[in-house]
Amino acid sequence: MTQDLPDADTYALRTARLADVAAPDLPWQPPAPRAYRPRIGIVGAGGIAAAHLDAYRSAGWHVAAICNRTRARAQARADEFAPLARVTDRYQDILDDRAIDVVDITPHPADRLPIIEAALRAGKHVLSQKPFVLDLADGARLAALARDNGVKLAINQNGRWSPHMAWMREAVRAGLIGDVISLQCTVHWNHGWITGTPFDRIEDLILYDFGIHWFDFLHSIVGDRAQSVVAMSGPAIGQGAAAPLLAQVLIRLQGGQASLIFDGSTAHGPRDTTFIAGTLGSLTSTGPDLGQQTVTLTTAAGVARPVLQGTWFNDGFRGAMGALLVAIENDTKPANGATENLHSLALAFAAIQSRRSGAEVAIGAATRLEI
Repeated sequence: MTQDLPDADTYALRTARLADVAAPDLPWQPPAPRAYRPRIGIVGAGGIAAAHLDAYRSAGWHVAAICNRTRARAQARADEFAPLARVTDRYQDILDDRAIDVVDITPHPADRLPIIEAALRAGKHVLSQKPFVLDLADGARLAALARDNGVKLAINQNGRWSPHMAWMREAVRAGLIGDVISLQCTVHWNHGWITGTPFDRIEDLILYDFGIHWFDFLHSIVGDRAQSVVAMSGPAIGQGAAAPLLAQVLIRLQGGQASLIFDGSTAHGPRDTTFIAGTLGSLTSTGPDLGQQTVTLTTAAGVARPVLQGTWFNDGFRGAMGALLVAIENDTKPANGATENLHSLALAFAAIQSRRSGAEVAIGAATRLEI
């Protein structure tokens, strides 16, 4: 039996040192329109709106109006990011303004559903905050409404344009690692800030509101190869939040596998690592947080280490809006379009149903979510 074993180096998974090679030039940067400069209205001036407004300001895009139910909050956002923007506490004011072409809608899913519908009927292009909807049927209906009214509907999946995720996705699309065999994402961070906030009342917050970025990233890498999901979650020892901060997901792929590990209770030494294995190579990204990542591409040719500029916050938000503006300018489907995003949501919904039922759930079997 012993003589049939591989040599010690092979058995111990040791590898020879590979040569350093130049990183390929890939189109990973956040997209931006060539000449299209619309007037943008924002509905909802909550915490996340600051990231949106900062990204648009850095891109030089014109925010013409800001709406919030508490007018003072809208005014504060305008004072900081867009001093010339009109301020209102009625979103209908923005929809009635014919000079506004694009509306960025940020409230929570149940609240923004009627706003999105009204905006599409008013002939506005829409960027919806994520997660898009609580029911896939609602999402499909809104996507159809946008198509029938000749406007674009995109989803603010800003993680797609975080530098490391964007570069890895483009490397896969370019065929640099061949066919994807497996994908693993492991995120250790401190999500305890939700304690005492409305987010703390969402039992599956980690899989839904946070995890949707990774479900979306997974879909952007493997497409329709995802078949089923097994998931679990639970509280961490000593956590202050009511919502579980720990979750794990196993995804069965056609000819492969994937896993997502979320540890939202890491008080010290956070770490975010992604590994994608393919038939011709592999991709690795790792760093202390989502904004500081080092990416490595390994193939038979050697090891490439691209130098990436920017961060998830707020370059990712510039990418989400930029993708919509490019689609409007070119009359094409947005890279982050509503119809495609329903596949990402189907992954998240299946994971949540699996967590609740303890069973493996086929992708598409869970079509709506109660939160």
